[in-house]
Amino acid sequence: MKLYGAPQTRSFRILWMLEECEADYERILVDIRAGHQHSAAYRTVNPMGKVPALSDGTVHIAESGAICAFLAERFPEADLAPTVGDKDRGRYLYWLFFSGNCVEPSFLEKAGGFQPNSAASGWGSYRRVMAVIAEAIRTGPWLLGDRFSGADIMIGTDLYFGSRTLGLIEQKPVFERYIERCGSRPAFKRAEAYDRDWKSADLSLSG
Repeated sequence: MKLYGAPQTRSFRILWMLEECEADYERILVDIRAGHQHSAAYRTVNPMGKVPALSDGTVHIAESGAICAFLAERFPEADLAPTVGDKDRGRYLYWLFFSGNCVEPSFLEKAGGFQPNSAASGWGSYRRVMAVIAEAIRTGPWLLGDRFSGADIMIGTDLYFGSRTLGLIEQKPVFERYIERCGSRPAFKRAEAYDRDWKSADLSLSG
């Protein structure tokens, strides 16, 4: 199994997910500053020329939410996703896709300082997105109550980078406590170390 990624990108989500799964995988650095994501070799892995992407044998998969869903099913022993028929399955899927559909565009809204038409925009508004997340994690400890899942990896990464790196998250105790819970997980800490170490990875994709 190979993870194609770069430091300080959405690749962190998959590093964290793979570590939670205790998977055996290779990290392959895609030097996005040098434009390696646009190479013909990488486009066979992800035609969009984005990171992260994952290869598992002949299977190539991209989009963070899809990769997390794939890995949860690939490693059921990690118990990172409610199975079909489980009462929490719907909520899990909701939050898994909420990240890309609502959180990311709301970050663009916040960073760009524009006011969307909340009736027309799929995410409504930054303020609404943050309010919905805050309410969901208020009692916690996780999005599915006592059950940690791949959905927490998606939303937890959003809040972590949105707060610590991008400065787009309001400094509210409800967010800070959740980020701290995420950051205290051993798999998160290992992913952090690997993310810092991307540049010294032995493998790179350049052609």
